Parts: sequence; C-alpha cells; structure tokens
Amino acid sequence: MNWDWSAAADFMPRFLDGALVTLQVLVIGSLIAFTLGLVWALGLRSGSRFVRWPVGLVTEFVRNTPLLVQLFFLFFVLPEWGVRFSALTTGVLAIGLHYSTYTAQVYRAGIDAVPRGQWEAATALSLPVHRTWTAVILPQAVRRITPALGNYVIAMLKDTPLLAAISVLEMLQQSRLESAATFQYTEPLTIVGIAFVLIACPASLLVRTLERRLAR
Repeated sequence: MNWDWSAAADFMPRFLDGALVTLQVLVIGSLIAFTLGLVWALGLRSGSRFVRWPVGLVTEFVRNTPLLVQLFFLFFVLPEWGVRFSALTTGVLAIGLHYSTYTAQVYRAGIDAVPRGQWEAATALSLPVHRTWTAVILPQAVRRITPALGNYVIAMLKDTPLLAAISVLEMLQQSRLESAATFQYTEPLTIVGIAFVLIACPASLLVRTLERRLAR
C-alpha cells in the first residue's frame, strides 16, 4: 500500500518536534557526560581513597548496568522518594550520567598520557594547581581524547530511541505512533533512519575538524 501523502504532511511537524527533542537530548546529555566525566576522572585520580573508592564504585555500577534500567529507576523509583522530573529531563539526566562513566575513563587515559615532564615543568614554575590543570594538563589531554569523546556523542545519539520507554516523544517514537495510526511502517521508519544519518554525519565531520585543529 502507498503512503497517504496527506497523512505524511500531518506527520512531518510531529516528526520535526521529535527531531528537536532528539537534538536537545544529544546536546544537553553530551554536556552533562563531558562535565561529569571530568569530575569522575579527577575523583578516580584522587590521592584519598575515601574519594577514589566511592567514585570508582559509582562509575563501575553505572557503567555495568543497562541504560534502560537506569531510565526506569530514575523515572519510576525516584518519585517514590519525592524526587520527580519530567520524562524529557529524566532521559537527559540518564543518558548524561550513563555516558559520563565512559568519558571518565577517556579523560583518565588522556591525563595519564600527558608526559611527566609537563607536570614537573608546572611544578618548577610554581604554577597553582588550578592553573596547572587548566593551562597545561587538560589542553594536552583533551587534544588526545577528542576522537574518543566524539565517538560517544554518536553513541548517545543512537541511544536516544530508548527514551521512548519512558514516553519521550523523540524521532523514533513519533514514527511509531504514525505507523500505528496509518499501518504504514516503511516510510516513517525510513525518514527516521535518514534523519539519524543526517545528524550523525555532520557530528562526525565536526569531531574530525576539531581533531585536526587541536593537532596543530
């Protein structure tokens, strides 16, 4: 059966709304993952075991449990303790938290790859700790780990359809609702697949461009 193109015209605004939700989750979730991942990485490098061990336990637990379980926990369990978020906020927090545990290991590897001489030079110059990190260590670490961080952005994009499990109307959920209403599956799902490619390809090119610039 051919797709009713009048129905397609009605579907496109809903699909664009879903695409906007997907982009919001991707952008905000990435910011959370990159920021919190750095916090985890610094905690894992702490000289105090009272910091290092709890951070290690939390990151291992989050990294080794499915994202879908974490979504359900945040959405269904937290309200029982009086903590309530919207479905979209829950999805953003879950994806950001989940991937922050992966980016933490990436940050840690990048920091460990900075030559020891750079640390010694900062000490010899009597640079404050925050200055050592912001001006010497982190710029060199980020330069090394940009490709890996970019890969996790793409992974986050591909995991956004999981948010449909808690009723977030992202792109795939919008297409599923359209398919359920019209009994047409090929066209809506094809549009979603193309949209994911159109988002992922520019993101990959951006990461490569950033990598080349940082390598100069």
